[in-house]
Formats: sequence, structure tokens, C-alpha cells
Amino acid sequence: MLETSARLLRLLSLLQAHREWSGAALADRLGVTPRTVRRDVDRLRELGYPVNASPGTGGGYQLGAGAELPPLLLDDEEAVAVAVGLRAAAGQGVEGIGESSVRALAKLEQVLPGRLRRRVSALNAFTVPMLRTPREMIDPAVLTELAHACRDAERLRFEYRDHGGTATRRTVEPHRLVCSERRWYLVAWDVDRADWRTFRADRIVPTPPHGPRFTPREPPAEDLAAYVSKGVSGRAYAAEATVRLFVPLAEAAAVVSPLAGVLTADGEDTCLLRTGAPGLDAMVFHVAFMGFDFEVLDPPQLAEAVRALRDRLSRALDRPGGPPAAGR
Repeated sequence: MLETSARLLRLLSLLQAHREWSGAALADRLGVTPRTVRRDVDRLRELGYPVNASPGTGGGYQLGAGAELPPLLLDDEEAVAVAVGLRAAAGQGVEGIGESSVRALAKLEQVLPGRLRRRVSALNAFTVPMLRTPREMIDPAVLTELAHACRDAERLRFEYRDHGGTATRRTVEPHRLVCSERRWYLVAWDVDRADWRTFRADRIVPTPPHGPRFTPREPPAEDLAAYVSKGVSGRAYAAEATVRLFVPLAEAAAVVSPLAGVLTADGEDTCLLRTGAPGLDAMVFHVAFMGFDFEVLDPPQLAEAVRALRDRLSRALDRPGGPPAAGR
């Protein structure tokens, strides 16, 4: 009986970890016959787990959705990760998720073994979050709808408001959701514009019905996070620039967030920053107040704006009655 129960738990863990299994693969992993797998699947169904089976050579077993959420099996590392993630979820800009996270965390901590509860408690007790409060909250139902469309490769229809508030109707082939510290973005192929686009999720209002299904395209970049970062920190602004920072890449990355620009290596002690701003004057302050020595590579007009600011500051210091120079 104990052996059967342990095998059922192992079977359930396998079904939860992988989308679909063949009967032969499950039998091999469990060290039993396919007939035993079928009996164990029937036992799981009696316990309320909706295990779907498809016949034929290409068929297999898949854990489906039921009327109620069945218990989940988590290993030690997964349980710690979920507990920590739930504590951090309230600061991620998803409307109403804070209260839900607290309820879920209370249930999880109630059943955590003592050794894991101590690990989670220590991490939470000695960690001070420094997350900005998001300015735009997102309906979690919208995120779920977008994620499902990405997963099912289903065309998505929605109304989209640009930064000026103008609304347009869009039909896209959704690819992935990308999450930054403060915002969520949808990367999708815009059907009407025949090009890849990045959409802020908080500006999306889905207008179902969606569909039909589509064959996924090659993504616009291998690193989607860098692709979105380049778009929201550069292409979205009127002025774009490339500057060389005279600090190692790791040191710059500790200051420059992905939303502020895209960093690339440029030797051991320098790196390149590609960034954007509403105008050249704003760009000067954006770069100068990072606190690093820098060199303007492009555009030339930015270098001229830096010189103009330098001259203006020099005149302010040289005027009669100005502050005394250091050492006087």
C-alpha cells in the first residue's frame, strides 16, 4: 500500500511537471508496466485529478483542468521559490494581486515543513525590498488573457491607447509577455502593419472573440528582454543617442536599468549605452546625472548640447559674486 501511494505521488508529480506523457514513457520513469500506469491513472481520477488520455500511437496522458484546483506537489526549491515570489508579487503592478498573494502565502506557509519555513522566514526577515510603486496597475485577467493567446498561438484583437491617449484597433499574433520592474509588455506581430510591435499591457483592452490560430513566426530577436529594452528606452523617444561610459559594464548595469537604456560591452573598462529621451536637453541631463564620465558617439548634436551646458555652467561660476573656487 505504501509503495502504491508513493508511486501515485510520483506519477502526479510527473504529470504536473510536463504537459504530456506517453504511457510508455511514464511506465519507464516509474519502473512499472503500461497496464499499471493505466490503473494508477484511474486512481488519480477517483481522487479528483482530471487526467486526460488520448488513444493511438501519438496519444498520451495529460493533466487537465477540473472543476476544482487539485493539490499541487512541489519539491523543496519550488516551494521556497513560490513563497518568496508571493511575497514580492504585491509590488509588481498587477491590480488586486496583493490580497490574493497574502491568502495563497498563508495556505502555503501552513503546510511548509519546518526546515523550509525557516529558510523562507530568514530570507524575508533579512531582505529589504526597494521596489518602486507602479504608476499603472494591470488587471490580472488581462495578463491571463494575453498569456493564453501567446500559449495557444491565437490571434488577439484589442484596443490600444498610445502615449497621447489615441485609441486604435489592433489585430496581432502574440508571441511573449516581457515583465520589467514596473511594467508588462506584449511582443507581437502586428497583422495590419506587417511588422513586430511592442505594446504596454496596461494600455491594452482586449476585444474578443480572438482567433484563428496561427503558425508562430521567428521572434524579432533571440533576447526579447533586450529587444523590448531597446524599444522602450530608445525608439519610443524623439531623440536617440549612443555614448561611451568610462566604467566597466557591470558597474554601469548597477545604475542603468533596462528601461533607461541598452548597455553593451566595449572593452574591460568601458561600455556603450544606447538610450533615448524626449529631447537633446533632457538627454544631456539623463546621461550626465548617471555619475559616469562619458563620450558622445552619436548624434553630433548631443555633443553640441553638452558643450552648451558646459559653457553655461562655466559662465555661472565665473560671474562676479559667484561661489569661490575650491581651495580659496
